[in-house]
Amino acid sequence: MEVFFRDGDSLDYYAQLFGISLNLLRDSNSNIDFSQMKSGQPIQIPGFALEHHMLGINDQLYFLAAERNLSLDAIKLVNQDCHFAELMIGSNIYLPKRVNRAVVNRRRAYDYSALTEDIEALNALYPFIRINEIGKSVLGKSIYELRLGRGQKKVHMNASFHANEWITSSVLMELLNAFLLTMMNFQKMRHINTAELYELVDLSIVPMVNPDGVNLVINGLPEQNSRELIRMNDDNQDFSGWKANIRGVDLNNQFPANWEIEKERKIPQSPAFRDYPGEKALSEPEAIAMEKLAEDHPFSRVIAFHTQGEEFYWGYEGKEPVESFMLASEFERWSGYKSIQNVDSHAGFKDWFIQTFRKPGFTIELGRGINPLPLSQFPEIYRKVEGIFLAALYL
Repeated sequence: MEVFFRDGDSLDYYAQLFGISLNLLRDSNSNIDFSQMKSGQPIQIPGFALEHHMLGINDQLYFLAAERNLSLDAIKLVNQDCHFAELMIGSNIYLPKRVNRAVVNRRRAYDYSALTEDIEALNALYPFIRINEIGKSVLGKSIYELRLGRGQKKVHMNASFHANEWITSSVLMELLNAFLLTMMNFQKMRHINTAELYELVDLSIVPMVNPDGVNLVINGLPEQNSRELIRMNDDNQDFSGWKANIRGVDLNNQFPANWEIEKERKIPQSPAFRDYPGEKALSEPEAIAMEKLAEDHPFSRVIAFHTQGEEFYWGYEGKEPVESFMLASEFERWSGYKSIQNVDSHAGFKDWFIQTFRKPGFTIELGRGINPLPLSQFPEIYRKVEGIFLAALYL
C-alpha cells in the first residue's frame, strides 16, 4: 500500500501507526534517503492494501478505524485529498486493510506465467522482498531469486530443476506466502514466530530453475525446435514425462561433483527428455546461474525440492558436516519423510554444494506417484514439507 509522507511524520510513526516493525518498513523503502524526506513523497506500507468504502448511514470514521485495529489517523493518511468536514452518506473513501489471505494462486498448472504473476503479486504486497534475476534460460526466460530477511544464517531453497516436477514450484511459493502472512499478521507457523525469523535468517528462494522445461510439460511444444523436441522425446508429442531443460539436458546432472561418472554411465548418451548430463559439466545456462548464485553467496545450507518418494538425501561421499546429521534427524521428525544419507548418484546441485562448501545440502523428494504429481496431492505434500521448510530456517 502506498501512502504519501506528511510534514511532521516519521518512519517510526508510520511503523507504530500500522503495527509493523521499523526494519520491515525500512526494507520496503530501501530506495529512500530517510534523512531527506519531503512532504508528498510516496512510502510503501507492507502487508496492507487500500479498500474502497462508501460511507453508510451508521458509519463513523473512528469506528471504521477501530474495526481494523487502527487509529483514525491511519484513515486520514490514506485520504489526504479528502475534506473530512464535508463527508456525507454516499461519500467514497479509502480504508487501509491488513491483508490476511494468500495471493499465491497455486490451484493451477504452475507454469512460468503463473510464477511471474505470483512474484509480482507478492512483491506489490511485500515490497521488502528483493527480486533478482540470476540468469536466463535457454529460451531467454528470467530465472528469479526471491530474497528476504536480515539474518546471518543464509538459507537457500529451490524448485523445479526437473520440468515435470513443477508442483515443487507452487509448493515453495505457497510456503513463502504462508511465511509472509503469519509474519505480517502476528501469527505463527507451527508455533514458530516467523517475525523473529525475519531478523535471524537471510532467505534465498529460486522457485523455478527450469522454466523452459516446465512450460514444455504444461503447455506443450513451443514454436521453435518442435521437431527436435519430439525426436528427443522418443517421437512422442506427450511431454508430461519431460525432466530436462529445453536442450534435452538434465539440469540436476550438470554439476562438477564426479560429473564424469554420470556422463559415462548414464543412458542416453545424447540429448533426451531425461537423464542426459550434457557434453560437459555446467554447459547449460540454468545450471551456470545456480552455480554462480551459490559461489557468490555464502549459504549456510541449501534445500532442493524434487518429487517422488517422501524421503530426502543429505550426504555426499562423507563430505557433509556433522550439522547435516542433526538437521536430517529434525527434518525427519518434523515431516515424517524418510532420511537417507547416501545414494549412488553424482553431479547434482546438492552433491556439488556439499563437496564445494562442506555445508549441509538436502534433496527433498515430495509426494508419491507418477510425475507430474496431481494437484490433488498438494494439501498433503504441503502439510508434510512445511515442517522441513520451518526447520531449515529455525534450527
